[in-house]
Amino acid sequence: MAIKTALSQALAYYYPLAGRATTGAGNGGQLGISCTGEGVAFVAATASCALGDVKLFDPPFAALLKDLAVEYPEEGCGEADPLLLMQVTEFACGGFVVGMTWNHGVADGKGIAQFLQAVGELARGLPRPSVLPVSCGDDSLPELPPMVAAMEKSMVRLEDKQFAYLDITIPASVIRRVKAEFAGDGGYSGEPCSVFEAVAAVLWRSRTRAVFSNPDAPAPLVFAANVHKHVGASGEVANGDVKDAVKLIRRAKEQIPDQSKGAGGVATNAAAAGMEEKQLAALSGYNAFFVASWRNIGFEAVDFGGGRPARVMCHVGPTAVPSCVACLPRDGDGASVLLLCVKAEHVGAFYAELESLR
Repeated sequence: MAIKTALSQALAYYYPLAGRATTGAGNGGQLGISCTGEGVAFVAATASCALGDVKLFDPPFAALLKDLAVEYPEEGCGEADPLLLMQVTEFACGGFVVGMTWNHGVADGKGIAQFLQAVGELARGLPRPSVLPVSCGDDSLPELPPMVAAMEKSMVRLEDKQFAYLDITIPASVIRRVKAEFAGDGGYSGEPCSVFEAVAAVLWRSRTRAVFSNPDAPAPLVFAANVHKHVGASGEVANGDVKDAVKLIRRAKEQIPDQSKGAGGVATNAAAAGMEEKQLAALSGYNAFFVASWRNIGFEAVDFGGGRPARVMCHVGPTAVPSCVACLPRDGDGASVLLLCVKAEHVGAFYAELESLR
């Protein structure tokens, strides 16, 4: 199989992926990667039906995704387990699904997307990947801001919650309207509203209206680029226009450079030290909303020889905090979003709020 051969070739460039995680005494008990060259897991599967027969693009598809990807044991990736698991399932119609599971400690989404692009290029016959990995020294990357580190430690103790599994599309017409309203607001100047900002604002406002009854309760928004401990109270989010939610998101994003540069600085340390327990609790409870964006990180550009993917999906497993993966690349109009962010009793109200924005 061309993809299997290309995977093997790509690992020669991305050799840490073929190693194993380690927390040995030599690392001081910290997570590390031992470049053992033991390889990754690969499964070739076939299906006697067409992609259209299994309705892969129609929700709910969570159970089906489990059959299309290899998963780690319930206890997670151990020191003897591969850092990457790939399954390629070929369907009778000629289409195929590539399922990828990986240890997030070895790469983030953008890193894995770059690796998959390399696999695709080698599968299409290129002599080498167009983008080669770059090795960095141990001291070349900044430390996490103390505020982020404090929140991560608090979340380790949390148990998974039962949130409803939702697959929705934010229509392109709604995104365009939010962007236009933001651009026409004389109270803010600068860069235009991005697709992610518009989608996050729609989801945040709709969820806040559906879930919160106390307008003074904190309604933290957490997104992958930055943790903003208290972006706004629920009343501010619920009662304002969607463009106002965009402004709150933009305000948090604008603080990222200073927070990153000041990871070891006095101001950031003071902020972390001053975080009260109730503020950390707000970030780890039902009030918080965690949003990750897969827009333009590279999955949409992967081509194993049959063209770019019709849809990029992810298996959103049990989670301890309300969360979603937004802006998943797919053919069609609008932004695809997978959510585990509301309890069953709030699903109807959440959908109603989203519908009111159409």
